[in-house]
Amino acid sequence: MKPAEEYILNAKEPFRSIMLHLQMVIESTLTDLELLYKWRLPFYYIEGKQGLCYFNQSKNYVDLGFWHGAHLTVHRDKLVSENRKHMKSLRYFKLEDVDDEVLIDVLKEAYSVRDRKYYK
Repeated sequence: MKPAEEYILNAKEPFRSIMLHLQMVIESTLTDLELLYKWRLPFYYIEGKQGLCYFNQSKNYVDLGFWHGAHLTVHRDKLVSENRKHMKSLRYFKLEDVDDEVLIDVLKEAYSVRDRKYYK
């Protein structure tokens, strides 16, 4: 088993279910991503070289962090920055917190801005 998958499967509930659901939505929305294990976190990369987003189970929630989240414009009211300059995240405390429409909108925007200079 790959380390990124181990990270997800070894998480305690409800975090495992949250990450499995996020994984399913991400991989069915953006089919050319690669799930890698970087900085001890599951990280989705575009073409193996551009970081898109990552899972971080911390405290009592799961963050779906976006590498260049500061450049996202959709659903800004749902994105958490907590004094981070570039990264923003969608934060989930329980599986029911995941709004698939919001998630898909943010994923698509994050993916679409990959050609901008700050993604290179």
